[in-house]
Amino acid sequence: MRAGYEGTGPGAITPDGCAVELYARLPVRDEPDIISAAVPAGAHILELGCGVGRVTHPLLERGFMVTAVDESAEMLERVRGARTICSPIETLALREKFDVVMLASFLVHTGDVGVRRGMLDVCRSHVADDGCVLIQREGEDYHTNLPRERSEMRVPPAEGWGSEDPSGFTVRMLSAEPVGDGVNSVHAEYVFPDAIWTQTFLARPLTKEEFEGALAEAGLKVDRYLTGDGVWVRAVPVGA
Repeated sequence: MRAGYEGTGPGAITPDGCAVELYARLPVRDEPDIISAAVPAGAHILELGCGVGRVTHPLLERGFMVTAVDESAEMLERVRGARTICSPIETLALREKFDVVMLASFLVHTGDVGVRRGMLDVCRSHVADDGCVLIQREGEDYHTNLPRERSEMRVPPAEGWGSEDPSGFTVRMLSAEPVGDGVNSVHAEYVFPDAIWTQTFLARPLTKEEFEGALAEAGLKVDRYLTGDGVWVRAVPVGA
């Protein structure tokens, strides 16, 4: 496990506290629509932190080519139809350029500044000069509007897991406790009719100015904010 990260519940747990079986159940939300509207049709996407392919698979169905990267071999075993690479994001070194590089799941908010810089450097070094980087960042009240919860419909459970209960599940963001240097320890809980998973992880809140400054350090700049809440961002190489 990475220091400061923890996960509980059935099945394999990745180094950052994510439960593979949980992520196999989570539904696809509006991510494919946002991505499709921001990039050229048929683009080759480098997806950093793909997990079980929750977003990968809808992108493949829409005609995109995807190279999917994750540090968890257990996660990558669930990905179908994409080229997969098992590697930490911050040390990835492919001798390739991509039309689109995607860093979703709020990974830009990692508590370790060195890891964040590594991730953004990887985004810059792997995107074509005329390409773009899509980044998902936290909402403004992510660390302050707590506790909060939302209920969602569930997807069919992975083979061998769960029941056929058609009811939904609940996501609870329970707390964000300061641990120093501007970093919070965030605790989340996912409650299904047949199982409960928890995840504890480190996250660094970033103002819009801090976020754009981190991009600039990596040679990237905001092209436009893709959603009204500023959560999804399209960035391009400086000078493009």
